[in-house]
Amino acid sequence: MKTVIMAGGKGTRISSVASDIPKPMIKICGKPVLEHEIECLRDQGFTDIIITVSHLGHIIMDYFGDGSGISPVTNKPFGVNIEYFEEKVPLGNAGALFRLKDKLTEDFLLLNADSVFDIDFNRFVEFHRNHDGLVTLFTHPNSHPYDSGLIIADKKGAVEKWLTKEDARPKFYKNRVNAGLHILSPRILDVTINTPKIDLDRQLLKPLAGTGKMFVYDSPEYVKDMGTPDRFAAVSRDYENGVVKDKNLVNKQKAVFIDRDGTINKYVGFLRNIDDFELLDGVSEAIKKINQSGYLAVVVTNQPVIARGEVTVDELTEIHNKMETLLGFDGAYVDALYYCPHHPHSGYEGEIKELKFDCECRKPKPGMLIKAAKDFNIDLSRSWMIGDGENDVKAGENAGCKTALITENEDFGQNLSCSSLIDFVETVLQ
Repeated sequence: MKTVIMAGGKGTRISSVASDIPKPMIKICGKPVLEHEIECLRDQGFTDIIITVSHLGHIIMDYFGDGSGISPVTNKPFGVNIEYFEEKVPLGNAGALFRLKDKLTEDFLLLNADSVFDIDFNRFVEFHRNHDGLVTLFTHPNSHPYDSGLIIADKKGAVEKWLTKEDARPKFYKNRVNAGLHILSPRILDVTINTPKIDLDRQLLKPLAGTGKMFVYDSPEYVKDMGTPDRFAAVSRDYENGVVKDKNLVNKQKAVFIDRDGTINKYVGFLRNIDDFELLDGVSEAIKKINQSGYLAVVVTNQPVIARGEVTVDELTEIHNKMETLLGFDGAYVDALYYCPHHPHSGYEGEIKELKFDCECRKPKPGMLIKAAKDFNIDLSRSWMIGDGENDVKAGENAGCKTALITENEDFGQNLSCSSLIDFVETVLQ
């Protein structure tokens, strides 16, 4: 599969860090950002690369050449084949694709050169092929969804709405942001656009929302923009500390599995009304610290109100959207959320009979944790389960996790007792 890397930006926001070289040539840990990207691709078998250049593009071309040479930093071969497209006049971030159309005869990766990432590209490509769409977007939660473009998808991952920063957004929303990594079919170029510059998001991709031809690939792997001095400093620290490579899903992950009611939000019994959802004090700060710790933050919650017919799936989704929105305003996010809609006992008015059975996902059974472990390559033995009840402790034990209980005096065999989620984080993860 070919990879197209867009490396033509001027980098005006980061000019205080380096103004005499292209932004992708700024060094992190002594190596240009673009070289980190190329190594990540090469090591996974993606060696056929086209780089689009414009501003100071000769510096990139002189450094990498055709990819057959030796890195002046590592003294090792680049190990790739590189072609270039040089924009003599600005074409927008998608204009070059139309000029390269004859070379793009099969599905291809399209990446931003100013992003810092280390992801499992083969997993990404497998998802794309299994969904048979024209486009797959690499999406993730971030710490500032309130000022980011949002992607809204259905239960199968098909994009329903693409909300740019200027678009009105719903009151509550899932924290799902386009990370700037894509897999595209060349068929998306079979359109006529007459503007001098072509915008990838607004003119090519956003019009596919609602067509069933564009999908999201949600992943907690590391992808961050380094386009401002503050963000550059942050990703540099993450590289130095090994966070960037560790988050690649080829590596075993560790997670904090978090119960919802009584752990994240105030316990009100069976929560049926979105207005009753309220974050507990310190929860946003706790989850933010989990985000920064290298652990995944994964919510696992029993929701028998679905089987009992008291809350619809759409209503539960909106409650969870409220949770993600409130966390996002505080700079925190959950990497994934799993819920069990089942209930083993019948006899409730309005119940949904097909959900009334003894399932494998309802805590204290470990099904949700095991599913997350499979989805994100989680090492359960290095992970924690925290909640406010015996079922949480037993689910963690049954999955092979360490366990923590929010309690004053209960003992269900947990490894740790704590007063709150923030107490747990400050005790275990600091």
